[in-house]
Amino acid sequence: MNDQAQGLRDLVQGGWDSRTGETKIITISSGKGGVGKSNFALNFGLSLQARGHKVLIFDADIGMANIDVLMGISPQFNLYHLLKKQKTIWEIVQTTQYGISFIAGGSGFNDLISLTEEDLSYFNEQVGELAGHFDYIIFDTGAGLSKETLKFILAANETIIVTTPEPTAITDAYALIKMVHTMGHQVSFRLVINQVTDMKEGKQTANKIQLVAQQFLSLDIAVLGYIESDLNVSKAVKRQIPFHIAYPNSNASKSIRRLADDFLSNEHKALSKVTGSNGVKGFLIRMLRLMNK
Repeated sequence: MNDQAQGLRDLVQGGWDSRTGETKIITISSGKGGVGKSNFALNFGLSLQARGHKVLIFDADIGMANIDVLMGISPQFNLYHLLKKQKTIWEIVQTTQYGISFIAGGSGFNDLISLTEEDLSYFNEQVGELAGHFDYIIFDTGAGLSKETLKFILAANETIIVTTPEPTAITDAYALIKMVHTMGHQVSFRLVINQVTDMKEGKQTANKIQLVAQQFLSLDIAVLGYIESDLNVSKAVKRQIPFHIAYPNSNASKSIRRLADDFLSNEHKALSKVTGSNGVKGFLIRMLRLMNK
């Protein structure tokens, strides 16, 4: 296994044309389901896309993958077909009518753990092809802290934790942050408080998590923004159209645009906290280390 890991590191470190520009990797996660994580990931990506950035969403939620459902799309191929060498990376990338691209994960992530050296080399070579073609790759992970979600949190440039003002959501969001931190990992976290009645409630919710993280973990958690509760969101889900597209003047859409603007204006602060190299190459190097532990 050590020989395999070293060989793959050599491949990653020496194999790709870096191209102009660096692709940044963002993980979107949550302590529990039902907080609007996938909806946020999709509409956040669309808002970045609307600001002139090329975005790819990687649906990494193994059990509850639904990015395609939110857009009313039935993808023919997913990560499984790549890992089985039936398709190339570009054959499983789906370009949508909204301009944003995505990859359906399906059950493919379960197979990452048991790949042979040859298969893993192929996977890394293929994913490396994405470098420079996108400004952002957003991984929408499963809720909670599974082994797979942990790998994406640790390998990404930063992780956005989505929660709501509900007490259980607040508790689970903090538990996820605490679990990662107590493992000895340094991760750049930012909070998004979803489904708030107003900014006051959003700030109060964020403060609860920030105060506890500071008191018991000596950890400063930044807040990315707040998204107002909006009936148009559920309407958009039923229509299988992203709310950023279906209802651009809704409170939720205005919130997501403000949040995207804040993200872009403060991006350098978050990335400066990340240790190691960034971009797709850095992401894969970190993933290799995690998969071979």
